[in-house]
Amino acid sequence: MPKRLLDCCASDFRGFSKADLLESIQKSEGRVIACETIGTVQPLLGNVTNAEFAASMGADILLLNMFDVQHPVINGLPETEPENTVRMLKKLTGRPIGINLEPVAEGEEGETDPIWKMSAGRRATVENALRAKELGVDFILLTGNPGMGVSNPAIIETLRKFKAAVGDSIVLAAGKMHAAGVLAEAAESILTEADITAAGADIILLPAPGTVPGITMEYARTLISCAHRHGALTITAIGTSQEGADTDTIRRIALMCKMAGTDIHHIGDTGYTGMALAENIMAYSIAVRGIRHTYHRMAMSVER
Repeated sequence: MPKRLLDCCASDFRGFSKADLLESIQKSEGRVIACETIGTVQPLLGNVTNAEFAASMGADILLLNMFDVQHPVINGLPETEPENTVRMLKKLTGRPIGINLEPVAEGEEGETDPIWKMSAGRRATVENALRAKELGVDFILLTGNPGMGVSNPAIIETLRKFKAAVGDSIVLAAGKMHAAGVLAEAAESILTEADITAAGADIILLPAPGTVPGITMEYARTLISCAHRHGALTITAIGTSQEGADTDTIRRIALMCKMAGTDIHHIGDTGYTGMALAENIMAYSIAVRGIRHTYHRMAMSVER
């Protein structure tokens, strides 16, 4: 039987199956922190990856945004073969690693900032899902970066294909942190109970209360309860740059997510660009699980 993720060390994660990881998250009762980072930008600490930095501040799970599975790049990582990029990051951090893939067809991207420009290895194709499996990725999140034009029907259709291809071995999460360029799916229409019912994901992602107009704690609670009834876990996401807000705002968002019943708390990657403000990762962690568990995660050696 897997331990709750709160108590897991690097050697536990190495032996986890997909089912073990999901059970360990559930056992932690809303005290799991997932931090999103970007590896293609200059790391905030120079020769230390943003993912390592986030892990050192208390992240339990590391989510790589803009990670191209065909041309893997994580700046700050020691020199290694491209096919060993994810495994090297696991070795250095002792954490489960996830990636974002975006279900948008070539030539159909919406207008977006050049920083989010799509590459072939970031598209949510079955080929890329299989490549992610080869690289050692633990979970895949189907979502959309700002302005990309990712819709919920596209996410749901892609999820069905991914479940057939890699669903036995990789945790599949799905949802949106913001409209992702689809104005018809903005505000309260970002995610509906019908979307959750149709998705069949292992984990449903939705915006954290207070991060998107119209997403209140009560609304999030309704969606989270729906996901739980359908056997899925949930992850509430800060994807609107509020990971760069003051710590008081972060604590308020954290407690609303806890009261709404989420299983995983996500913090986005653009406090500046590349990861959340380090102090906000720790503040969020302390708010939902206290100093003891936060410092335990920060202090635990990857050699354990």
